[in-house]
Order: sequence, then structure tokens, then C-alpha cells
Amino acid sequence: MLDRRRVLQTLAGLFLSSFGLGGYAYAWEPTHQGVTRYRLKPARWPEGRRLRLAVITDLHVGGPHMPVARVREIVAQTNALKPDLTLLVGDFVASRTRRPSDPAPAEWAAELARLEAPAGRFAVLGNHDWWQDERAQKELRGPTQSTVALEAVGIPVLENRAVRLETSAGPLWIAGLGDQEAFVLRRRPRGLRYGLDDLPATLAMIGDDAPVILMAHEPDIFARVPSRVALTLAGHTHGGQVRLFGWSPIVPSRYGNRYAYGHVRENGRDLVVSAGLGTSKLPIRLGAPPEIVLIELG
Repeated sequence: MLDRRRVLQTLAGLFLSSFGLGGYAYAWEPTHQGVTRYRLKPARWPEGRRLRLAVITDLHVGGPHMPVARVREIVAQTNALKPDLTLLVGDFVASRTRRPSDPAPAEWAAELARLEAPAGRFAVLGNHDWWQDERAQKELRGPTQSTVALEAVGIPVLENRAVRLETSAGPLWIAGLGDQEAFVLRRRPRGLRYGLDDLPATLAMIGDDAPVILMAHEPDIFARVPSRVALTLAGHTHGGQVRLFGWSPIVPSRYGNRYAYGHVRENGRDLVVSAGLGTSKLPIRLGAPPEIVLIELG
């Protein structure tokens, strides 16, 4: 026969533990970004050439835990890493309908304009940059408010476009894919999603054998990325936002945990998926802390 006092003590302990864990997942982990470092030598990377890439994604400014002041802190932390190139991989705005109290895109773009990288700063858009823009959804075309804000401060937004750079590691192509879930047709059951991505057209712009780095907000495209691309960078998944023992119960990807987080190597090709910095839907993180990614190539 169970002792009533022991049962009550056990139930109280479970309650307090879950309360404490929930408090950590809401109040602590989402607000303390770190730096996650990778050292990679992709198959198509020239011998002896070194390049430092900083990757920022999924800020979700205006959402829980992401005021403009924190964007300023993230920019300072990124600049302290002394990257050669800084890449912004989408979802600059909150993952909900825009509110009057949200920061104007020009406010967070002004902070991102402080990013310092001698080889440049480039961006792609994420699905929420499109979904939050009522005009873009109605007319099924850009530019979005995020695009206008970023380009106004000198950060090019690459949409199915590749640009050739001269860097300290030699010539390099940066390719940016249009978002794979840009539009939601809410007239359809569950809302049909489709994108602007055109991988063949993007890669067709590459005119020589210099290495290629591809930015794509959602990682799912990696299944179709050819070996010509040295490295693919993505965000979107937030590492599942809740990640236990290397596994996430919910991942916004048709491939589940295959492309949920981190460095993935398949058939000699390399992908890095960042857990990002903000939160989406649920304002929690557990086992998937926010991160700035630093990749040292070569």
C-alpha cells in the first residue's frame, strides 16, 4: 500500500521540477546566445585557402525575447568574431501577424547595418518575411518590407541570384535561393504553401570554377543541391527549438531530424543548419540554445 505522504511529495517534486524546467526554457535559454564553431574542408574547397564565415538567422525581431536592443548585442558579438563574410539566412520578423507595436523594419535593419565583414554582408529571406507582408501575399510578388529595409542599408538580398566576390581566400560565389515557402494560399485546405526557389537558374549564373556557398532559408533544398556547391547554409528549423539527446520531436522539415540541426554531410556534400536566434510559435527553447555560427573554411 502506497504511503499517501510519499505520493504527495513525489507529485510535488514533479510539479516543481517541471515548473523550473519550463521557466528555464522560457526565461533563460532563449535569451542567451552563444557562438557555435565549425571547421570544415568541403570537397570543392581549394587547398590552403582559409575563410571565416559568420552566420545569423531567424532573429524574429519583435517576437518574444528579441527587441531591437538585443539585435544590437548580437551584431556586436558577431563583429567581435572578425569574420571575413557575414551571411544572414532569413526570418528577420516575428512569426505572426505584424502588430502596431512591432519595431519598424528600418529599426532592426539599421542595427544589422553595423555588421562588419571585409568581403561583404549578404542576406536571403525566410518564409515569415513573406508571410508577414500582406501586400506581398496578396500580389504574390515582392519586394517585401524586409528586402526594402535591408537593401536600404547596403545589405543585398539574393533571390535566386549568385554574385562573385574577391576575398582573402580567392574568388568565391555567394548564391542565394528564393524562399521555398514564400506564399500561403489560405483558400486551400490547410493552406497550400509554395515558393520562389529556382535552384537551376541560380546555379546557372555561376560562370567559373570558383567555390560556391549557397544560402537557403529552409534546409530541405539540400537533398537536390549538386556537388558543385561547396557548402549550403540554412536555418528555419531552430534546431527543433526543443532538442533532447540529438533528437527533436517537431521539426518544420519534410525530412524530420535529417536536416534539423548542425553539420550534415551527405555524399561528399556539406550542409550547416543553424538553430538561429529567435523563437517561432512557442516562445521556448530547450536543448537548442540560440546561436551565432562561425565557420572556418579550409
